[in-house]
Amino acid sequence: MNAMGDLISSLDSPDSSPSSSSSSSDSSRVAEIKSWLSSQFEPLGRPVPEFAYTPRVISHLHSLSSLSLARSRAAAIVAADLRLKALEFRAQAARIREILDRIGLSRENLSPAAISSAHIVAAVANLLDIRDTEMSSFIVANGDLALRKADVEEKRAKVQKESQALLEYTRKAIAKLTELKKTYGKFENEVAMHEAKMHQWQTNLAILDSKERQYMLQLSNYKAILNRVGYTPEINHGVLMEMAEHKKDLEKKTKPIMDTLRSYQDLPPDKALAALAIEDKKRQYAAAEKYLEDVLHSALTAPQL
Repeated sequence: MNAMGDLISSLDSPDSSPSSSSSSSDSSRVAEIKSWLSSQFEPLGRPVPEFAYTPRVISHLHSLSSLSLARSRAAAIVAADLRLKALEFRAQAARIREILDRIGLSRENLSPAAISSAHIVAAVANLLDIRDTEMSSFIVANGDLALRKADVEEKRAKVQKESQALLEYTRKAIAKLTELKKTYGKFENEVAMHEAKMHQWQTNLAILDSKERQYMLQLSNYKAILNRVGYTPEINHGVLMEMAEHKKDLEKKTKPIMDTLRSYQDLPPDKALAALAIEDKKRQYAAAEKYLEDVLHSALTAPQL
């Protein structure tokens, strides 16, 4: 009935199904469907639902009725078989009861302990799913139960091992998570300090960048000045020191001459002597100048220090 209700409720869905090819076939199907619906609803005292017997509805209901009738026939066959087996079991029970009565083992002659033991044996047999209470059946069932127990214990040990491994992994993961949380909290506490340092570094970087541009400009200016004064790479500190030393030497050498010239200023003027003195001083000056040029030339052509 539940399956029928589900199928009836699905008739409203937009599903397409093949229709019958002839009206006589549809009529026979409708008659079968009505008969089946009456057999399902009338025993329950419920009215048969009204349907618009379209080809799609007829196809669904006919499929449902065919399935229900097939299951009903199968259930009837199984019920008949079960009733037959019940009759056989009752007949066998009557024969066993008759045999027990003949040998004096009827239910009335048994003690309550024996009856209880018999019930226990029957319950164990039902629990072990065996057909009889023979010792061999109990042994076989017990062996099968032992095998299943061993299999279950093996699976249980395997599951316990896997559970222990998962538990160990979980503990390690929890420890890692705790450590990560501590590290995260530490970093969060240090964020403000590092941000202040970062801002300071950015400020310093901006200052250094400004200084770099300033120094580059000064360097360009210094290079322009050196180019204007005729600086060459050969003129280095060592060369300048040598030139300073030569200048001191020249000053020492020219000092007596300058002193002599100053002494001439105290003499009375004599044009002829003055002309001779001037010519002599010119020659000395020319010689000193030539000597200075030679020293400077030798200093410039010497290897760079």
